[in-house]
Amino acid sequence: MVPRQCGDAAMTEGLDVTTGDRITLPRVHTETSSCLLYLVRHGTTTMNIENRYRGRRDIPLDAQGYQDAVDAARFLGPRGISSVYTGPLRRTIATAQIIADAAGVPDIRILHGLINLDYGAWEGMTAEESQMYDPVAFHLYRTSPLDCVCPDGERLNQAQERMLVALRLIGDRHPGEKVVAVTHAVMIRLVMSTILNLSGENWRVPLGRGSITEVVIDEGRIAIGSGPGYAGSTDAPEMPPELRSASSS
Repeated sequence: MVPRQCGDAAMTEGLDVTTGDRITLPRVHTETSSCLLYLVRHGTTTMNIENRYRGRRDIPLDAQGYQDAVDAARFLGPRGISSVYTGPLRRTIATAQIIADAAGVPDIRILHGLINLDYGAWEGMTAEESQMYDPVAFHLYRTSPLDCVCPDGERLNQAQERMLVALRLIGDRHPGEKVVAVTHAVMIRLVMSTILNLSGENWRVPLGRGSITEVVIDEGRIAIGSGPGYAGSTDAPEMPPELRSASSS
């Protein structure tokens, strides 16, 4: 799919997710060097409904999950997206592809830094089962995540760092552009806990499935964007605490 020129603005063909028709969309850039990044949580899966930790398990979207992706695509399609990134699991790839089609982006880019937390032994367990398996680690997960190591899995501080590295890479590649990155709830929460300086259980910010969180990346600094975002298929996000930037150091 090749963008075409219309006057001074680059144009591209996109997909109207409501009617299925091809429509012409502007390829919009922000006026500054900042990258405006839309962090999208993938759509619903059966394990979301069962409230089990998905981790690296490569499960597909269910019917509601595809609807979540279409709803996110309807929100993002007209916003002049230049690139769509995704983690390597099927549920994020499927969500990203639907968004890319709506935005007129010909290819999605897989970025492994966006992959879900490795929950280790907790993968496939409910919260209650995980607490019984390792009460000490689970208490840290809920109240002090950066001190937590998932049993036989990943350290949350390392997961947070690789996510921040991935976002800064996107920002460096796309200054002045609007970009989508499809990832997982815990990964978005780890980013927000840094930006918003969240402590205790407050780090578990409500994020609906298919929700959209807007962040701005400028020379390695990451901040929450000014847009309202999109709540997704579950509870709307709570009002955030006072904002701060995440330094590049």
